[in-house]
Amino acid sequence: MANTYTQIHIQAVFAVKNRIGLIRKEWQNDLYKYITGIVQTHKHKMLSINGMPDHIHVFFGMRPSQSLSDLMQDIKGSSSKWVNTNKFTRGKFEWQEGYGAFSYSKSQVSNVINYIENQEIHHQRITFLDEYKEFLDKFEIDYDERYLFKDLE
Repeated sequence: MANTYTQIHIQAVFAVKNRIGLIRKEWQNDLYKYITGIVQTHKHKMLSINGMPDHIHVFFGMRPSQSLSDLMQDIKGSSSKWVNTNKFTRGKFEWQEGYGAFSYSKSQVSNVINYIENQEIHHQRITFLDEYKEFLDKFEIDYDERYLFKDLE
């Protein structure tokens, strides 16, 4: 799009269904590469990707040529199919419905990248659900506890 100039930095956070820790170290980096490929195929710029066995943080520079919801649908749908095709889990792998998406200014980019790269250290002191609630509170997003990422029932 000629004469269109943007600077959109998005951190998306999403969880494995029922927040089960299914993402294993043995294939975690391949999953991240696969998701990075999806982001780049759509001409967005991957800035950082990392997570824990039960969730992922994806931070990218977004072009306005695609909606965030379409991109997230592709990331989650294609990556879960990839995990299942490669039989990385015993049962069916699925991402939990929904995601969180948070926007940042250019001056915050290095701090967000650092935060994402240090997920293991960060989660020694805080659970995923508490982390997610902190994001929602920090960004002043109203939410209903009933609709947050759910544990196994």
